Amino acid sequence: MQPILSTHDLSFAGIRYPDTAFQRQGINIICGPSGCGKSTLLRLCNRTLVPDTGQVCLDGRDVRTCDPLQLRHDVLLAGQEIFLFDGSIADNFRQFYALRDISEPQQGGMRRFLDLCACQLPVDCPCGTLSGGERQRVFLAICLSLVPRVLLLDEPTSALDSDTACRLMTNLRDFAAQHGMSLLVVSHDRELTSRFADTLLELA
Repeated sequence: MQPILSTHDLSFAGIRYPDTAFQRQGINIICGPSGCGKSTLLRLCNRTLVPDTGQVCLDGRDVRTCDPLQLRHDVLLAGQEIFLFDGSIADNFRQFYALRDISEPQQGGMRRFLDLCACQLPVDCPCGTLSGGERQRVFLAICLSLVPRVLLLDEPTSALDSDTACRLMTNLRDFAAQHGMSLLVVSHDRELTSRFADTLLELA
């Protein structure tokens, strides 16, 4: 089966990446020490950054030939730099959906995705009061609800205890399997990596 994403002769800002094939409809985990380019690789995958050499391919097609807006709908990044609008969690669901000109989920649907992302906050909670970890999980819930083809996740469990982190990864794995979604996850958690990785890329 053709990989969902692959890299060839890829480099950026002095970082050279091994040629890699990321599995379709599975959990692909990227690990390695700080500064090795893990987060940068995610941004190269959705063309937020453009490589110095080489290419990233989506279904065998160089992402630089794709419409960038459509690419970022298909390959959606939930990174550590979180942007949320002013207002409540529900307001944020509505505004992100409005940007795509699609109808937002009902509050029950919002609740479902928040629960999947281990976020027990009420949907009317103002986002200005949230911690960094809570903001990350709210943004992840919104991204997950959009059901991209590929969801790029940068340290999604970093602010969670081990039991909650495991529950989140289990929820993400099951949802991705049900909806034909591929996950690329940057993680430093070796226990989660050994338990959930269908494909592992270890950067030096």
